[in-house]
Amino acid sequence: MSPRPPAHAGLRHVALFVEPFEACERFYVDLLGMHVEWRPDADNVYLSSGHDNLALHRGPPPAAQGQRLDHIGFLLARIEDVDPWHEFLRDNGVPIVAAPRTHRDGARSFYCLDPAGNRVQIIFHPPLAGVLRPLR
Repeated sequence: MSPRPPAHAGLRHVALFVEPFEACERFYVDLLGMHVEWRPDADNVYLSSGHDNLALHRGPPPAAQGQRLDHIGFLLARIEDVDPWHEFLRDNGVPIVAAPRTHRDGARSFYCLDPAGNRVQIIFHPPLAGVLRPLR
């Protein structure tokens, strides 16, 4: 058995099939503050927060693949930012699935839905808070 290679840099890329495509792009750009990194064609867009990459691909996922995505998460550097994000997204008509709550491990988060129905968690996670840098 070969030895483990050097450590990777962590999970930094997620790709989603989405419909409605344009509404999902507006959600991630206009509300969550990501920017367009690359648009190879009218059916694909790659977004970034500066240290990650979210690919949006037009259309529903192929049914035969059996995808089981539960949610994707956006990390916050401060626990105090969770509730204002909840209020902002709620006030902008984003469906909230679970209100903010503090978890047993000290994390605080809430869940909402993007326009395609993907569950998105906005979370302060203490072990990662010290390594995050605010965006823009």
